[in-house]
Amino acid sequence: MNLLDLTPDEAESAVSQWIADRGDPAYRARQVFRRLWQRPVAAWCDTTDLPRTLVQALEQDLPLQRPTLETLQESVDGTVKFLWRLDENTAVESVLIPDRKRRTLCVSSQAGCAYGCVFCATGAMGFQRHLLPWEITAQVRELALDPRFGAPTHVVFMGMGEPLHNWTAVDRALTILNHERGMGIGARRITVSTIGIVPNLRRLAARSEQFKVALSLHAPTSHRRGRLMPVDRTYPLAEVLDAMRAFRKRVTFEYVMIKEMNDSEADARDLAQIARDAGALVNLLPLHPGGAQGLEPSSNDGIKQFAGLLRSLGAQVTIRRSRGLDISGACGQLRVDTTLRNDVESK
Repeated sequence: MNLLDLTPDEAESAVSQWIADRGDPAYRARQVFRRLWQRPVAAWCDTTDLPRTLVQALEQDLPLQRPTLETLQESVDGTVKFLWRLDENTAVESVLIPDRKRRTLCVSSQAGCAYGCVFCATGAMGFQRHLLPWEITAQVRELALDPRFGAPTHVVFMGMGEPLHNWTAVDRALTILNHERGMGIGARRITVSTIGIVPNLRRLAARSEQFKVALSLHAPTSHRRGRLMPVDRTYPLAEVLDAMRAFRKRVTFEYVMIKEMNDSEADARDLAQIARDAGALVNLLPLHPGGAQGLEPSSNDGIKQFAGLLRSLGAQVTIRRSRGLDISGACGQLRVDTTLRNDVESK
C-alpha cells in the first residue's frame, strides 16, 4: 500500500487499521500519520518517536514512495527548476518561483501532453503518461523535506501536462494538498490551469473548496483559438466559457502574445468583451522560445498597447513578468527530452 496515494482520511483509516492489526497502542497511529504530510519524513527510519521494531515494519509494509531529484537549476532571478525522475522512463519538471514571502511551486500533472498547443514545448514532446496522485503531491512534499526551500505557500498546476485530462489523479491530489491533515495549503492558494476540458471543468467547479482556475485562452474566438489550440475542435470556446461561469471566484484568462496571430486591435476588443462578461482578469505574457517553431512574440511595446486598449475597454489586465527564462523554466518552456539526456549522461 502506498499511503501517499490516499487522501488523508483514507490514509488515517489505513494506518489505524494496520496499527490495530499489529496490536500496537492506538496512539502510534497518530504518530505515524503525522509523518505523511503534516511533519513529513523522507523515510520511516528518520523518525525519532517510534520504536525500532515499528519503524522496521513500516519500512517493510508501508514504505514511503519518493521521486529522485535528477537535476536542479537556479535562475539569476531566483527561480528554481527541478527535474524529478519518477521511474526509468518517466521524468517531469516543476518550478519554484520565490517572491518575497510568497513561494509558488508550479507542478506537473502529466509526463508530456496530448493536446499539442503550437506554442508549448511540453505539447511538442507528446504524451507519455498520467502522473499518480503521489507523484503530483511529491513535488510539493519534497520541497517541504528540503531545508533549502521549505514547503511552498502557493501551488499552481501550470507545469507539464493538462491537469483536467488527468482528472482522477488531480482531484485526489487537490484534496491531499488542501486538507488540514494533508499539506494544509489553502484552496485560494491553489490554482488549476486548464485549456478547457469541459466535463472535468464542471467537476472542478462542483467541488466545495474555492480553488482558483486559470483558463489558457490565447485567442478570443474559436476560429483563431483553433489555429493555436487543437482542443477547440472538441471543446469550442463558447462551451468552455459557459462552464467557467460556475466558478464563484474571479478567474484568470492566460493569454500568450504571438505576433500577428492574436495581438490585433480586433483581438483586444473581442477579448475585452468576454473578459468583462466573465469577470475575469486577463494575464498577458510574451511568447517564450522552446515550443513555438515559426511563431514570433509580440513586441514589448505591442503588448503594452494591447494591455492599454483592454483597460480602456473595461477589462482588468496584468502583464506577467517572465521568470526563469535562462533555465527554460518559463511558461510554455517545460520539456524533458529524456532520450537526449540519457545519451549525454552515457558519454
